[in-house]
Amino acid sequence: MKQIEVVIVDDHPLFRQGVVDAMSFAEDIKVIGEADNGDEALALIEEVRPEVVILDVNLPGMNGLVVTKKIKEKKIPTQVILLTAYDDLEQIIHSMRSGASAYRPKHVKPEELVETVRKVAGGSFIVGDDVLDQAGLDQWLQVRTEGVARSYSDPGEPLHPLSNREMEVLSHLTRGMSNKEIAALLGISHQTVKNHVTSILRKLDVDDRTQAAVFALRRGWFRLHEEEPGSGN
Repeated sequence: MKQIEVVIVDDHPLFRQGVVDAMSFAEDIKVIGEADNGDEALALIEEVRPEVVILDVNLPGMNGLVVTKKIKEKKIPTQVILLTAYDDLEQIIHSMRSGASAYRPKHVKPEELVETVRKVAGGSFIVGDDVLDQAGLDQWLQVRTEGVARSYSDPGEPLHPLSNREMEVLSHLTRGMSNKEIAALLGISHQTVKNHVTSILRKLDVDDRTQAAVFALRRGWFRLHEEEPGSGN
């Protein structure tokens, strides 16, 4: 019997072990690796190329949404199940548009998570109780996005996933940094930062940078007191 190879990513050891244990009861699933942060997860996935990764959204370093986007950008044939404590419509939309195959809240029953692994390995998409193909997912996203988005004079594409650079800028916004400080830190112009902030506000459907920061923090995209890379503390 061919086993579905899975990687588990969560920075809480006890919860991660619980997911590993849940998978161990399924004879057709094999856990081949674990990681506790986004950068380590992406490196591991590139190396072992599992069929499925069960990935927490709220991770140190790169968050789960960024890891998901990078998996898709690198064309790694790994299906992503995003597992998170933040269960709301906007989060689901961002997750699925980032390239996830399934979105599951952390209170999911073990047997349901096992079945989700099987279904996404077979090419299906899982949103709540819905099992969808690609056309069904596209339709689901279109209907839900239209339902939550406001109209704009320059609408862009509301609730579209942020680019990697926009995620980086947003992470610094959540720490209260000014555009000037962000520009100096990232080595880009002040105007470029302003452009990124404008795009972030439009995509998140919020009115100002404070709302954008609250939006991201409430959904576990970043940690307010997370250390800066290379801080040495």
